[in-house]
Amino acid sequence: MKLYILFLFLGFTILSYSQQKISGSITDSQNNPLFGVEVYIEDLHKGTSTNEDGFFQLQNLPSTTITITIAFIGYNTETKSIILQNTETTLNFSLEEAVFKMDEIIVSTAFNKLQSQNVMKVEHESIRSLQQKGSSTLIEGLATIPGVSQVSTGTSIGKPVIRGLSGNRVLVYSQGIRIENQQFGDEHGLGLNDAGVESVEVIKGPASLLYGSDALGGVLYLNPEKFAKANTLSSSFEQKLFSNTLGSNSSLNLKTSSENWKFIMRGSYNTHSDYKVSNGNSVTNTRYNETDFKTGIGYQNSKISSVLRYNYNKLDLGIPEEGIAEQTNSKKTIYPKQEVFNNLLSLNNIFFFQNSKLDVDLGYIANDRSEFEDNEIAVLQMKLNTFNYNAKYHFPKIGKIESILGIQGMHQANKNFGEEYLIPNAITNDIGVFGTGNYEWKSNVLQAGLRFDNRTISTEEFGVVGEEGSFEALDKTYHSFNASLGYKTNLNDDLILRMNFASGFRAPNLAELSSNGVHEGTNRYEIGNSNLKTEQNVQADLNIEYYTNHFEFFINGFFNHINNYIYTSPTGEILDNNDVYSYIQNNAKLYGGEIGVHFHPHPLDWLHINSSFETVTGKKQNGDYLPLIPANNWNNTIRTEFDIQNWLTDGFASINLSSTFNQNNVSGFETVSNGYSLVNLGFGGTLKIGKTILDININANNVFDKNYISHLSRLKADDINNIGRNIITSIKFNI
Repeated sequence: MKLYILFLFLGFTILSYSQQKISGSITDSQNNPLFGVEVYIEDLHKGTSTNEDGFFQLQNLPSTTITITIAFIGYNTETKSIILQNTETTLNFSLEEAVFKMDEIIVSTAFNKLQSQNVMKVEHESIRSLQQKGSSTLIEGLATIPGVSQVSTGTSIGKPVIRGLSGNRVLVYSQGIRIENQQFGDEHGLGLNDAGVESVEVIKGPASLLYGSDALGGVLYLNPEKFAKANTLSSSFEQKLFSNTLGSNSSLNLKTSSENWKFIMRGSYNTHSDYKVSNGNSVTNTRYNETDFKTGIGYQNSKISSVLRYNYNKLDLGIPEEGIAEQTNSKKTIYPKQEVFNNLLSLNNIFFFQNSKLDVDLGYIANDRSEFEDNEIAVLQMKLNTFNYNAKYHFPKIGKIESILGIQGMHQANKNFGEEYLIPNAITNDIGVFGTGNYEWKSNVLQAGLRFDNRTISTEEFGVVGEEGSFEALDKTYHSFNASLGYKTNLNDDLILRMNFASGFRAPNLAELSSNGVHEGTNRYEIGNSNLKTEQNVQADLNIEYYTNHFEFFINGFFNHINNYIYTSPTGEILDNNDVYSYIQNNAKLYGGEIGVHFHPHPLDWLHINSSFETVTGKKQNGDYLPLIPANNWNNTIRTEFDIQNWLTDGFASINLSSTFNQNNVSGFETVSNGYSLVNLGFGGTLKIGKTILDININANNVFDKNYISHLSRLKADDINNIGRNIITSIKFNI
């Protein structure tokens, strides 16, 4: 905590002002002023919008190189890097119309480029767009992105899967900090609520160069809600209702900003009864309750930008064991159940120099996870405390070359307080150093980087060796070199080609090294292997995108080879009436990709037709299939956009058909899964009633109440169906 105090002191006491100012006007290609265009500087978390004359102004800016982003729906996004040296700088922009969607700044990659300038293809989705698809939870929304799926336990727990890899192979970032919450368990959800999240970025493939261990399969990067525009105050209230679970989600937000200071606060409460399958029966004890609170304070002057954020999340989750048994609409969980408390504190500082900057992220996560069997005494309680640090120095640009040198690390302590031990008490330390460079000429971009990581894991001895729940002391060290190389070019004005080669790694986690007992999440007796080696992979990616004014096409292909892939295998023994599984290693490979089209026929400017297909195959070296590989999926959407006189703007109506194919490529202890097709409807827009403005969204998911079981459902082994028809109504008041 001393480091937090130090950086807060630095961030809030440097008072050297130079009063730099940017102003200008924004017009369309016909020189007509545009009203409401967003003008934003990402590093400063500061923005404004144009007035009726298309004029904007931002004050109190640093004397350094800054990147300003101009974004407006229906027009191409513009970015411009400038060196602020004069007291006042004038910038005028003329925006060209864009038929499809706005180009977005990608925060999760090294150089924060627009997606069209980025070497790596990164999927970017706003939370609003995911909610318009009818997603009930954050992970359910992410699973609508091609190449992303979820391992689910009912409606309450979802684990992200990126191109067939999940668990500790997918790293999740929130508030600029890596999330650590015992993610090795399939029944351990993220503990993150979509309230207060602006957008999500998905890196599909090894990202160890920037993120170190556990980013072997990819990264989910959640961008927090933006602060209010300079010198404004705003608040909003949002209410969602869910027909299937009789659920309710309420969220209240307040935010304000001055020229230097900014503040935001949001509270949310989420409660659901047991979910119903297609025949109307409820799956007992799939109910859950969630409390989420987020707040943040920021300060910016001519030398520094500092943002301190805090997120508290409490989950009360039922653990379904009886299937379809007691039928009730109660939202109070019964035993067995989980209680999870998650506290996330993050501090981001950017120190500005004349032509360079230093970006420092500090994070602290306290995760308290308890499981209860039949009374209020937790049989299992694990407390995981993690301190993260990440510092990146952006060197002055030399010609067309940008470069970054960084250091990143983690100190983590796990302690047990319950009667049962799932993993031992342990200390984990990470440290990594990396460098990366970006060379851009004409429409070409070349990017390369190199990184070295070291991880140490020390565990405490516990119990009597050979008995259930006992652990021997371990002292392990793992290290790895990784590299990446990417190239992007515009083959012509409409065609983009990206090629990327990258390596990644993952050190074995505590469960894989030291398990010795019944893992309730899998109903298996699991035995760890202290001799496991580091997983190391190399992946090749190819992305081709074709854009015209009325047609978009993309194809993504990948091949991923993993040395020493860790998985569980049955030993043939039985202990405590449970099959015994041990952790072993084998080389593996995954391959597949995504393909999609977006058609916007002229002159039917209100009509959008989207279609995408995704596939992944995972095999061990001996030819057997890997477990938990999602089935192929074909997703089709027809969407109309419209305004109705002066009372409904930004209106939309959509119909979606999501077809999941049979999954016959299964591992030895899995069963095949039948395919299914789901129909989903959506309607919404901004409604004006007098002076009251509200956003409405109505979705009907699984309209025909289809009876189906997802291959990645953890309730599949008990032949329990996924959720039936669910109508979601959302109303947001801008107060």
